Amino acid sequence: MRLIVDGRPYPFEPGDSLLIALLRAGIQPTGGGCLCHGGDCPNCLATVDGVSYVRTCQTAAKPGTVVQLHHTQKYPPLPAADRVRPAVPARNLFGDVVVIGAGEAGQTAAAEAEAQGKQVIVLDAAHGQEAIGIYPGPLVVARTDAEMLHIHAHDEIIVATGAAEILPIVPGAELAGLLTSRAAETLAQAGLDLGRVVAVGTPPAGLEVEQAEGELVRFEGATTGTEYSRNGRLHTVITQTADGTEHRYECDTAVVGLGLHPRNALLRLGHDLPVRAVGDAARDSDIPACPKEGMVCPCEGVSVADLEAIWAQGFHEMELVKRATLAGTGTCQGSVCLPYLRRFLLEKGKTLQPSFTARPVTRQLTMGEVAAGAHHQATARTALDAEHRRLGAQMERSGGWWRPWSYGDPDGEYWAVREAVSIMDVSTLGKLIVSGPDALPFLERLYPTQVGTIGNGRSRYVLLLNERGYVFDDGLICKESDTRYTLTFTSGGVSHAEMWLRDWAASWNMDVRILHQTMSLGAINVTGPLAKQLLAKAGLDNPPGWLAHSQAEVAGVPCHVFRLSFTGELSYELHHPAEHSVKLWRTLLELGQELGIRPHGLQALVRLRLEKGHILVGQDTDFDSTPRRIQHEWAVRLDKPAFIGRHAVSRTNKIPLDKQLVGLEMADGPAPIEGAVIWHEGQFAGHITSSAWSPVLNKAVMLGWLYLFDGQLPDEVTIDGRLARRVPLPFYDKEAARARA
Repeated sequence: MRLIVDGRPYPFEPGDSLLIALLRAGIQPTGGGCLCHGGDCPNCLATVDGVSYVRTCQTAAKPGTVVQLHHTQKYPPLPAADRVRPAVPARNLFGDVVVIGAGEAGQTAAAEAEAQGKQVIVLDAAHGQEAIGIYPGPLVVARTDAEMLHIHAHDEIIVATGAAEILPIVPGAELAGLLTSRAAETLAQAGLDLGRVVAVGTPPAGLEVEQAEGELVRFEGATTGTEYSRNGRLHTVITQTADGTEHRYECDTAVVGLGLHPRNALLRLGHDLPVRAVGDAARDSDIPACPKEGMVCPCEGVSVADLEAIWAQGFHEMELVKRATLAGTGTCQGSVCLPYLRRFLLEKGKTLQPSFTARPVTRQLTMGEVAAGAHHQATARTALDAEHRRLGAQMERSGGWWRPWSYGDPDGEYWAVREAVSIMDVSTLGKLIVSGPDALPFLERLYPTQVGTIGNGRSRYVLLLNERGYVFDDGLICKESDTRYTLTFTSGGVSHAEMWLRDWAASWNMDVRILHQTMSLGAINVTGPLAKQLLAKAGLDNPPGWLAHSQAEVAGVPCHVFRLSFTGELSYELHHPAEHSVKLWRTLLELGQELGIRPHGLQALVRLRLEKGHILVGQDTDFDSTPRRIQHEWAVRLDKPAFIGRHAVSRTNKIPLDKQLVGLEMADGPAPIEGAVIWHEGQFAGHITSSAWSPVLNKAVMLGWLYLFDGQLPDEVTIDGRLARRVPLPFYDKEAARARA
């Protein structure tokens, strides 16, 4: 039986771990460092069968296993671009008690729980069931060679993971030939020849060793390493007795028994959950001697000198030390360095600080293991998706849908809207029907407008507010009758809006029916000065007037026709059964040829809507955007007795404004990027939320959050070192004559 290491075959014996097999071949996996053979150190890591950061001490050697050593390339090799790995399945298990660790303490805890009639699930790392995190639920996530386990505990989780051995932190600790006591016992039982062995501290059981006297000072070794012991091979252990005398011990292997610290990362992960530790996992940590020289954190290359430097800079708390140095954030997650960090801070501050916060995952996972059990939410496509792609559209994800960004000529698409006629697929807009005896009182309490004054066949633009008076969506209320209304919402906000409506309807015990029609109804926007002519050619001679809506046939397709405008031009939205979308789209394109029709995408719409100052909720608004802050007070009627957010709006309206969404224009140069910082007299004054170059105005136009100075909004600001002026909205067609034509 052989395995492949860096392209060369090496034999191994039945029952070998990969680490033992490598050591039989004279190969130190990472080139040096003390080996623990317990999964606690970073010194046996390798890439195994294409997966990096594998602990070879906890991985069984199998015929044909391919091992790539990290240290020969400085970094683990990247996986081959054409490498395809099978999907990792996730299996859910349920029990009363989950015991992590099948040693003596774990078996005792499991037996006690079973004696109480509880269903117990035991995870045994020795059998490849490795717990990597504890989450609220409580939920234990573990991995095996074949799958990920999601284990749900009804009562409690018991951590019985034992204790890890403390590794040496002295000069020379990076040499090959260093072992912990337990590792030495394991390797000797496997039949490896350790040569002359010197033991420091607690000696290993069953081995013939020379016991070193005194405190460990350093290791010495060959100045150059072999191919598989990059850092050199140990040949001498140096200790110092209490009288200051140094003692030198020549050897082939050094075994260190410096004490234990609990493997309690999983316990710390579950500190606010029903999780407890038993056995050595619950013990206090031995505190080693304060390190004087050497690498405290071999994972991140943090030395004693680094700790001294950050202490001098004022980093005196464990969590700050961790962040300032990155000690404890590497492969072993602090297993090597944590006892020494605590000792260092004790020495400096005279207080033994607790361990730093543990965070999942406690072991490196592949992306497949991380994703196991998760399901990709497919990006929705409208019924016209294939039509857009057939026309050469560049498709982008927007609001949870695939939508055309442009059809290859965004300038031409823009001018088709401004000067002729264009169509756009707006099927993604949220569309709900609210009907029933309580439809009107329900909407009155939901929206900050007077719903009762909307006539049959009429529409009104509305904001949707939360209890704090903040805007979280907008759209239209379209009245069909006193008991039936069509509501529209943003593409990305309709799911939350539906939940919002259903929740309040249930809370208020309203007799209403709510029907979500976004997926079943297609919608095409016909917009531009020649839009009415195109609809006439399609058989609609009397389209609805401004903010009206009606049922009609267009090109033989039954449509709910809405008159509104997001582009600033004459516009009609044709809502229709999605199965007729392709027919209607193709017919409109054919009928509009002599009118100069062309479809437009989001890239053109960005400029069109911005020139009109129309906001995009979620882009131009934030989580604290009140109607007054976005200059939409006109959409709120505080003379109504009640609506969601009324009290908050009344209260915040009395507070002096601190910032407001405003219109800005700039005559010189390209439009600043969205997110650009606004400055006023050298002070931070806000940021840009939307920006574009306006072809029809020949200037850059922007929406942005602007702070008040001495109670006033600045008239002029600086963006990207250029002057910008605050101007009233909209930028284009201020009287809305074109949209209302």
